[in-house]
Amino acid sequence: MAGSIDPLREQFEAFKALPRDTPIQMLNLIRLRDTAAYPEEHPDHGKNLSGLEAYRAYGRSSGPIFRRVGGKQVWAGRPEAVVTGPAGEKWDLAFIAEYPSAAAFLAMVTDPEYREHVKHRQAAVLDSRLIRLEPLNPGATFGE
Repeated sequence: MAGSIDPLREQFEAFKALPRDTPIQMLNLIRLRDTAAYPEEHPDHGKNLSGLEAYRAYGRSSGPIFRRVGGKQVWAGRPEAVVTGPAGEKWDLAFIAEYPSAAAFLAMVTDPEYREHVKHRQAAVLDSRLIRLEPLNPGATFGE
């Protein structure tokens, strides 16, 4: 079964239909390939890079664009065990990226330079989840 690497058209349209002028956070759950799967025409094809190496190349190359639109990473962690959820579910990386607005995120992902850099991500990722979050001020207890 193929993993989720890029959004489906319907998912992207639903994202674009939400407010674009408010801050957002994006929860990223990433499962990496053992070996990056670059297409033949990519300069890194055949270099036997690991998924982690390819994902780090994505971070390094797209980082300036991410920062230019006002993005910042506000939380990162390495998942250790699924406590509630499918027993076989495994993630290698988890992080939350924050953007000043959904419009800033859209500006990043539609930037022609970014669209070249995202090829590292596509080569690196076996499966992923990207979940838009509305930032809230945490309450004293869960659910507040």
